[in-house]
Amino acid sequence: MQQTFSSLYQRMRKWGRHLRAALSTTHVIALGFLSAILVGTLLLMLPICAADHQATPLIDCLFTATTCVCVTGLTTVTTAVHWSLIGKIILLILIQLGGLGIVSFTTGVMMIIGSKITLRDRLLLEDALNLDTLSGLVRFLRRIFAGTFLIEGLGAIGYCFVFIPEFGVLRGLWYSVFHSVSAFCNAGIDLLGDSSLVAYATNPWMNFVTMALIIMGGLGFIVWWDILRVFRAIRNKEFTGRQFFKKLRLHSKIVLLTTTVLLIFGTVLIFLLEYHNDATMGTMTPPQKLLAATFESVTLRTAGFFTFPQSGLRDSTIVLSLPLMLIGGSSIGTAGGIKTTTIALLFVSALSAAKGTDSVILFKRRISHKTIQKAMAVTLISVVVLFAAIMSLSIVQPGNLLDIAFEATSAIATVGLSRDFTGSLHLAGKFIIILCMYLGRIGPISLAIFFNSRKKPAFITYPQEDVTVG
Repeated sequence: MQQTFSSLYQRMRKWGRHLRAALSTTHVIALGFLSAILVGTLLLMLPICAADHQATPLIDCLFTATTCVCVTGLTTVTTAVHWSLIGKIILLILIQLGGLGIVSFTTGVMMIIGSKITLRDRLLLEDALNLDTLSGLVRFLRRIFAGTFLIEGLGAIGYCFVFIPEFGVLRGLWYSVFHSVSAFCNAGIDLLGDSSLVAYATNPWMNFVTMALIIMGGLGFIVWWDILRVFRAIRNKEFTGRQFFKKLRLHSKIVLLTTTVLLIFGTVLIFLLEYHNDATMGTMTPPQKLLAATFESVTLRTAGFFTFPQSGLRDSTIVLSLPLMLIGGSSIGTAGGIKTTTIALLFVSALSAAKGTDSVILFKRRISHKTIQKAMAVTLISVVVLFAAIMSLSIVQPGNLLDIAFEATSAIATVGLSRDFTGSLHLAGKFIIILCMYLGRIGPISLAIFFNSRKKPAFITYPQEDVTVG
């Protein structure tokens, strides 16, 4: 028997090596996420995963597995009441896989199918993930695991102060762990019912713990290590604390500055636009309104939790929410969207063009033309896909156009917020949102690696000729 299993294992490894040789890295990423979604779907279809022990329809299992692996948060069934404890544990595992998927899941799939990471793969992943050396991939993976579990553990402890007094020790601990993982992975899936965190809208501790987890996950793993590197240097008295920001790498500077500007910008505008809106925060005190506006600004960056109903937002706030959702978090993190660095580079590039300068300079560093091209490509493709999704959804799903645009943007940017629209989706609408979530999760990763792999020497040059624009 043991010899039979050994032979089968060797055949699977051989088949995996042949398959890996036929697939590009982008194919491996896409198929890896798809495999996780399909396995999750099959598991969730088991009657034991539902609270009533009845098999859940295939489309709802597929939708739920996709929203977990793609860490989105849109759901067609109420997580708190529909799934059993086993089903919720499967959801938690899928969320954790999805949150760590940028590096660990991709690398894990490569290893599972029986293939070592080749030099070509290392070069592509090194460039796409901003690693310093070819040998840093495995070390980087270990640091991601360690950092993730540490922050999620601290988040769970923070939630315990709220959930244990309310639900008791065992249930409170379970809720704390689940919501910590969901918040850090920017999944936005909760065990509290259809109202998410509305009951805790005026609880500062609950708000700050959740926002801290969302922001930490959204900043990106490489920003963590850069901040720790600078702190260690300050502790070793290599330079003073006043030089903290100056000593950060360019990527970290862009991420921190852009994130801060967008959060403040979103908070101020949401506070002003929703101040007198009784459907959202109108009945709160001014400090509570500021807290709610801050949380909304944070959660729009692909988190999915909410402390007031999104269906009550004014049209002007919805229009503001769409670009904030599409931008999302930062690269090599758990958030989705086109990323803060992308929008920052496009903004600076536009300013440089307006000034008539040939180079894009940021923090006394020149940004390469290839990087600007990549940012433009990711943004353009994302906008085109979003437009196609809105049009397709408006054709098959009746509803308000703003609600449809909000839903499609939320799916593509893996945000997870909805204006009570997800529950009304027909079969075709569910498939469109599933596809949006999937493309939104693998798109930025695959595009980054794809454009890094298209490095072909130009043997032929053509005459230059200008075209009038604007």
